[in-house]
Amino acid sequence: MSDDCLRLARCLVRRGARTVLVDGRSGSGKTSFAAALAAAWEASDLLIPVRTTVSDVVRAGMRSVQIVHLDDIYPGWDGLRWASEHVRTDLLEPRALGRPGRWRQWDWSANRPGATHDLPADVRLIVEGVGSLTCASRHLVDVAFWVETPANERRRRALSRDGALYAPHWARWSAQEDAFIEREHPCDYADVVVDNAATRGIAAASSGWAIPSGIGTAPSGR
Repeated sequence: MSDDCLRLARCLVRRGARTVLVDGRSGSGKTSFAAALAAAWEASDLLIPVRTTVSDVVRAGMRSVQIVHLDDIYPGWDGLRWASEHVRTDLLEPRALGRPGRWRQWDWSANRPGATHDLPADVRLIVEGVGSLTCASRHLVDVAFWVETPANERRRRALSRDGALYAPHWARWSAQEDAFIEREHPCDYADVVVDNAATRGIAAASSGWAIPSGIGTAPSGR
């Protein structure tokens, strides 16, 4: 995955990308992928040698990419749709117009809204979380990823990560994901689909994304 992320980061640099979406169902590996992509993208102010590794980038200490996690935004266990709309209207739309965006944090321990965070339009941004990618939001950003993993593996990862906290809410949250996918068809708007369960790596889903050699070939149309 790290080599693929480095190649993708070089494509982000060539495109002059400023805003990226990473979507996928719970337990698919979105957070890990977004972190790896950010680490590679953070080196884009330098001429990145072909043999650079993600570890090299991390050691360089560059922090020019911010990640906003929808896990920090959902207003409770029934908040997927609200967070999806909030990110689009309050964060992505202003930034697409060259204005600062903002997002509201959710205080999970107190079960109430938390602080509001402003994000300048010129900051390179990855928005990560299920609900981030819709037809409307795709038109506001530069590149969108969908991370795909089989359901049994996703459940295993999610419950091993969050344990007893998540287990009682798995079906509840999964139903919201089902509704979101049925309503928005996010994978249809992804420029790149990340297969996070097998060795197939990363495959292109759209001719709008210049896929580096060895990662995949974009079809003629979506």
